[in-house]
Amino acid sequence: MQLMDARLLLVTAPILLAVGWAVFNIGRAAVGQLQLMLKRSRA
Repeated sequence: MQLMDARLLLVTAPILLAVGWAVFNIGRAAVGQLQLMLKRSRA
């Protein structure tokens, strides 16, 4: 059972890392777009 857990962790860890990284990048891009939009509406 422990070997299965280790293998499962080995498979899920990089996937979760990739998903987290993608969410982080999308969030950062969205914040940048929002700031740009706010800047344009003020000008």
